[in-house]
Amino acid sequence: MKKKVWFVTGASQGLGLTLVKKLLREGYRVAATSRNRDELAKAVASDGEDFLPLQTDLKNESSVAKSIADTLAHFGAIDVVVNNAGYGLAGSIEELSDEEARGNFDVNVFGLLNVTRQVLPHLRAQRSGHIFNISSIGGFTGAFPGFGIYCATKFAVQGLSESLAAEVAPFGIQVTAVSPGYFRTNFLMESSLRVPRHEIADYRNVREMQDAHQHSYNGNQSGDPEKAASVILGVVESNENVLNLFLGPDAYALAEQKISAVQKDMLQVKAVATATNF
Repeated sequence: MKKKVWFVTGASQGLGLTLVKKLLREGYRVAATSRNRDELAKAVASDGEDFLPLQTDLKNESSVAKSIADTLAHFGAIDVVVNNAGYGLAGSIEELSDEEARGNFDVNVFGLLNVTRQVLPHLRAQRSGHIFNISSIGGFTGAFPGFGIYCATKFAVQGLSESLAAEVAPFGIQVTAVSPGYFRTNFLMESSLRVPRHEIADYRNVREMQDAHQHSYNGNQSGDPEKAASVILGVVESNENVLNLFLGPDAYALAEQKISAVQKDMLQVKAVATATNF
């Protein structure tokens, strides 16, 4: 188990960085990507042969293909993929421009798809592998005013992860969608959370939510990223097939609220909504 090769995107900060450092301490071999190789190498601070830092533009499929090829050339295998790269975007649906919305999808969704497409031929050929797609509790419940576009990207990650799991199961490949709650990383800092270029004053509830995330939640999140990394590693080591991995008591509470709300809606109109066949 200690010789498995991990490929982790978005590894220069946040959960990705915590995971990479933990994996190296545990004796795994790790290839990790960032937009800036030097920043990544400095952050990880490991010059051993077990660590391969890669400068990668996840929006460019050729750049992703090169990183996969470089990893295979260096380690000879890829066993676990962690699609971790992404960023938050605050702002109401109305005030975020097409460019801002598409930019969030380009990284959070299409960057993930680029990695997945490029690595699957290798995993399929070896008839094994595990893909972790880092989503969010915001990919399961979207009841956060001001985070509609971000939630939409993570709902997409959730949906494609479920379909992907069904598609690749015959090849011995597992897929896990990870839905963290609030963990104490840099996610709510300026480097990871973008805000609208043009705010609309009428959306007071959005500004309140945005302000709370930037100034109240930031730095006070209850989740320990080191423990989150341990859970992800534990799923791999146990070889358990876990498709939906919620992380944190807050994520569990929000997921249960969403499930209850859906069940209530279903029950409320069940009689007429199920009487629709010919």
